[in-house]
Amino acid sequence: MIDDMQYHIRAWHRILNELGATISMEKTKAECYGKNHELLERVFPGRFSLAEKDALSLAKEKDYQQQYKPHLELIKGLDEFLKLSAAAGNKMAIGSAAIMYNIDFVLDNLQIRKYFPVIVSADDVIYSKPDPETYLKCAAALGASPENCLVFEDAIKGVEAAVNAGMHSAVITSMHSTDEFAGCKDIVDLQKDFTQWCVNTSSNRLQRSLFL
Repeated sequence: MIDDMQYHIRAWHRILNELGATISMEKTKAECYGKNHELLERVFPGRFSLAEKDALSLAKEKDYQQQYKPHLELIKGLDEFLKLSAAAGNKMAIGSAAIMYNIDFVLDNLQIRKYFPVIVSADDVIYSKPDPETYLKCAAALGASPENCLVFEDAIKGVEAAVNAGMHSAVITSMHSTDEFAGCKDIVDLQKDFTQWCVNTSSNRLQRSLFL
């Protein structure tokens, strides 16, 4: 929905190095998946208590939001895509590895909450992507069968989560190159933004439950 991953990576890179990780930007990018507590545990096994992880996670998200807010905007074409999808009767949900603190930041600042009757965040699941829990909870809440769902993803582990949930994916190549998805299954399309999908939606070729 937004192209913000570099801001997450930079925030983590700063905090992890301040904590003594001596970690490169590239390695930080590779670690940016799953829940914040899981990331901290991977980089610093057994070092922090739950309360410390909570505090570090919040500090990272505040840093991210402060740096990203002046640049906050929807990926090109998404505003029109949401309007067309809603008009076409497509059910839409958010299935995100982000915590609600960040999801609220995006939805309220961009005023798009009205499109999403269902939101499943990192706070709502036990297992992170590539586990299918996030997307299966979205489908259940919308009353949709997994095979009738289409997941919009920009991350490889997100595509794997969709596959594990029995769903197809449409990939946005803002975070990874097209080649990096070569080994992934059940991808129906790859695009740099939502422009082409607006065309598909307006011509009624996109009729299903959509997870962003």
